[in-house]
Amino acid sequence: MSTFLGIDIGTFESKGVLVSDQGQVLAQAARPHRMLVPQPGWAEHRPQQDWWDDLAAISRELLDKTRVPPAEVKGVGVSAIGPCMLPVDADGHALMNAVLYGVDTRAVAEIEELTRRIGTEALLRECGVTLTTQSVGPKILWLRRHRPEIFARTAKVVNSSTYLVQRLTGECVIDHYSAAGFAPLYDIARREWSDALAPDIIPLDRLPRPVPTMAIAGGVTAAAAAETGLAAGTPVIAGTIDAAAEAFSIGVHEPGDLMLMYGSTIFAILVSRAPIRDARLWYVPWIIEGLHASAAGLATSGTLTHWFRDQIGRDLPHDQAMPLLAQEAAAAPPGAEGLVVLPYFSGERTPIHDPRAKGVIFGLNLTHTRAHLFRAFLEGIAFGVRHLMVPYAEAGEPPRRVVAVGGGTKNAVWLQAVSDIGGIAQSLPRVTFGASLGDAMLAAIATGAATLEQVRGWNPEAGMARPDPALKPLYDAQFGIWRGLYDRTKELMARLPVAGSS
Repeated sequence: MSTFLGIDIGTFESKGVLVSDQGQVLAQAARPHRMLVPQPGWAEHRPQQDWWDDLAAISRELLDKTRVPPAEVKGVGVSAIGPCMLPVDADGHALMNAVLYGVDTRAVAEIEELTRRIGTEALLRECGVTLTTQSVGPKILWLRRHRPEIFARTAKVVNSSTYLVQRLTGECVIDHYSAAGFAPLYDIARREWSDALAPDIIPLDRLPRPVPTMAIAGGVTAAAAAETGLAAGTPVIAGTIDAAAEAFSIGVHEPGDLMLMYGSTIFAILVSRAPIRDARLWYVPWIIEGLHASAAGLATSGTLTHWFRDQIGRDLPHDQAMPLLAQEAAAAPPGAEGLVVLPYFSGERTPIHDPRAKGVIFGLNLTHTRAHLFRAFLEGIAFGVRHLMVPYAEAGEPPRRVVAVGGGTKNAVWLQAVSDIGGIAQSLPRVTFGASLGDAMLAAIATGAATLEQVRGWNPEAGMARPDPALKPLYDAQFGIWRGLYDRTKELMARLPVAGSS
């Protein structure tokens, strides 16, 4: 039997899956880790402990669980959070903690400076995006300016999946989907690095080599085989960012398909036939050659529910806190009796791209309970989802099919709030283990063991969340308040210091 290993490194957890060439999930494994917040506005991981050690341990666990001989693993796919910024030495070892994606706002000054210097029109034309806290380029410039001793020792600046693939194979590559996150250093038309817009960030030979997602990066080295239990020489694909692999795992393959990922952040990816250039969205080359995609994402979603649990639900047993809070929220009425929450606890990404945005709890009175609060937090995130759908509609590309995935879909209140507030039906796939399944699918295709048509049958639809039309008037009115709350307070928010900008 041929099998395929998929491993994904998330913000708070790493997951792995071993899948047969017929799409049967043979075993799953997971390991938790932490997101480090060394100061406000910063978000980091430890690459060795949180990424590589997780990957190696999960690989060994899956092989032990299934007793599959290592030689029967015919391909490995890896995905991880992104876009991230990590300087490594010539051997691919990290020189500092990894700077995470848009939740890390340390490079606000560099974003603003580069945007003034380059201009929005040039950025959209060459890179397909404007510069935001999601962009890696400004974070590399931050590294050069604020950690010059590390920058001087840097052989390459990589993202999370590149780091893992390099540790597995010795090859330093990055897929085009991930490379597009390095704006303003990636030319989307030529699909290669370019310093035409910003020649002073980093020499281009210190970036990984861009390749297609399903390109075989190389084989597992003897050293990596000893740590992971895999056979030396096992093919490893270039891999991608977790959101793309997750979208692929749930059948987001055709133009008009949209993934809504409920994770530490809400992340959306819409597949299209042609590039969509909109300053409120992030253009990316899709991982299926010839197609394009536009991504959008909130800054805090699952992260916000974790914050609520740890700060307001600390009296609850930690391992039962989330289901208990969800149960409380379900008992509160839709609309949380007038409570409105702006979920901008780490600024906000799409569509406002405002790192100075702040979280707001509005409308409190003495009758409100924790149940109302948690429901309002979930609904605040759902209003954010409705808001990020606006650019798609205004660009003439409203989704024709929405597929929901991720750990947050297990929270029935959150899932239903997104449908009710956004007025969208959400398809739920049978397997919701996430990006690791997509990694295994991509590896199977890359090695010729399966076709795109065949892997589509590996994860069929298992359910549907539909909006309740009776709640539309309530939520339409509350959405107006939600939008107005930011518009009327953003000038005051801007007066407050930007977290982590010093």
